[in-house]
Amino acid sequence: MRLILTFIRRYPVQSLLALLAMLFAGIAEGFGLSMLLPLLGVAMDLPSVSGGVSHHSKSALERAITEILRTLGLTPTISLLLFVFAFSVMLKAALVLLANKRVGYIVAQLSTDLRLDLIRALFATRWEYYVRQPIGRFTNAVATEARRSAEAYLQGIMILTFIMHATVYGIVALMVDWQATIVTLIAGIFILYSLRRLVTKAKKAGRRQTKLLKFLLSLLTDTLQSIKPLKAMAREDMAYAMLQAKTKSLNKALRKQVFSKEALQALQEPLITVFFVFGIYLALVRWHLPLARVLLMAFMLTKVLKTLQKAQKEYQNLMITESAYWSLQSKIEETQAAQESAAGTIAPSFSSSIRLEGVLFSYGDRFVLNNTSLCFPKGSFSVLTGVSGGGKTTIADLITGLLTPQEGAVWIDDLPLTQIDLRAWRKLIGYVPQETLLLHDSVLVNVTLGAPELSEQDAERALREAGAWGFVAEMPEGIHSVVGERGMRLSGGQRQRITIARALVHQPQLLILDEATSALDPASEVEICRTLRDLKGKLTILAITHQRALSDAADQVFRLSNGKVQLVENFTGQEQPAATPV
Repeated sequence: MRLILTFIRRYPVQSLLALLAMLFAGIAEGFGLSMLLPLLGVAMDLPSVSGGVSHHSKSALERAITEILRTLGLTPTISLLLFVFAFSVMLKAALVLLANKRVGYIVAQLSTDLRLDLIRALFATRWEYYVRQPIGRFTNAVATEARRSAEAYLQGIMILTFIMHATVYGIVALMVDWQATIVTLIAGIFILYSLRRLVTKAKKAGRRQTKLLKFLLSLLTDTLQSIKPLKAMAREDMAYAMLQAKTKSLNKALRKQVFSKEALQALQEPLITVFFVFGIYLALVRWHLPLARVLLMAFMLTKVLKTLQKAQKEYQNLMITESAYWSLQSKIEETQAAQESAAGTIAPSFSSSIRLEGVLFSYGDRFVLNNTSLCFPKGSFSVLTGVSGGGKTTIADLITGLLTPQEGAVWIDDLPLTQIDLRAWRKLIGYVPQETLLLHDSVLVNVTLGAPELSEQDAERALREAGAWGFVAEMPEGIHSVVGERGMRLSGGQRQRITIARALVHQPQLLILDEATSALDPASEVEICRTLRDLKGKLTILAITHQRALSDAADQVFRLSNGKVQLVENFTGQEQPAATPV
């Protein structure tokens, strides 16, 4: 029940309104059903209702209904009782419709809120946390676990609804014959309790399903991202074998879940039926109770136990799906705990230079930057070279604030980055990664990423600055042409130019290229270098590369090795900090 209370605390007003509507629906139905005994009395024993000699003593329910009607000045006739019964059923239907509508809205809102909570928290996490996480883990959480969590809310509300309705039916039954009702309820609860192991098995299967879905989606996401080399090397069978093993394990969990659910339903029905057959036999043959009372008792107690039976089924479903909610919630809490620490509040003003002074940074015991100092003047074109793992990308990550120096500081003009509004600083940066991550959408959307403040003219300007407008204008639909999955309809150089245009469309002051030309052919690389030469002076460029062409176009070239930075070339006319080995 902890999960149900968690959901109600999350949406208290909406949940309370839905439950109240369900409660009044149950009361309306119970009141309508209470008309059945007087109705049967009128139909089968008319003198007892009209004031003549009765062949049996009336129950507390029958007396109460008759008294209420007579207080209102109404005679308990067949037509009146039928009208009250029909009206109660219609009122119940209206209230159930109102409640289900409210619950449906909450279910949709819950899945939306959970997805957005995770996405929002994920986007705010520290970079070190993000790079350690498998993408499929979060994909599964957004696509599958959020949906199953919303289903759990619906199941929780239905459990409470069935319990309330069973309580109303039980009260009506108690007013007919309290001894028989108590015996029946005890027997019914015993039957439901005896089936609890099937609920426990379903819960274990649900947990297993949640765990396997997470692994399967993670593996599938990673595999699809590598599908081209797998096909090129005829390794699809190996990937398929891994996915097949996870899928078959998931199938076993689903089969256990299905068996538990079907076994519960199959055993509930005959056990309750046998009990009722035995009870009706005793009431009619042994105890010689009036037929009208026996029929209503049988009907009401059947309603009670059937409703409790439905509650147990929904509880079993809740046990299956609740693990998805706790799994998703743990991810949300985990990502929230890994949020970036709040930086400064001063608006950035990049007018002079970007400097690293005495920076130390290590990954575990391996130092990639050790007392490193260097300067990137505004408007310069700087290149970082060196062996892989030498710290080139680390410098870019330090400048963007994705990483924080363990010692030393990054300075923007005369302010340390820790005092600057980090989001405002990042809005001044255009970043071009090694991987050309294009969406399966138009060139326009890939450049603007759907930002409402950016127009088609802004995208065209950025494409021209990136040297991409020539081939874009020749495409069948121009800037509205779809680039295909991951931009596969374009060449490598064309994809890279669109990525550069995306970085330029916001008119940044700093452009960072992280191995942006490493996968290009020489001709495409020359074209990109020509584009960067045209941009030199308009903005500050920092390129990370192993390629000679970019170094030839740069104002200053730094080589990183063993945690130190060596200035190879300098055409800026500005001296580097003394701490930098030259």
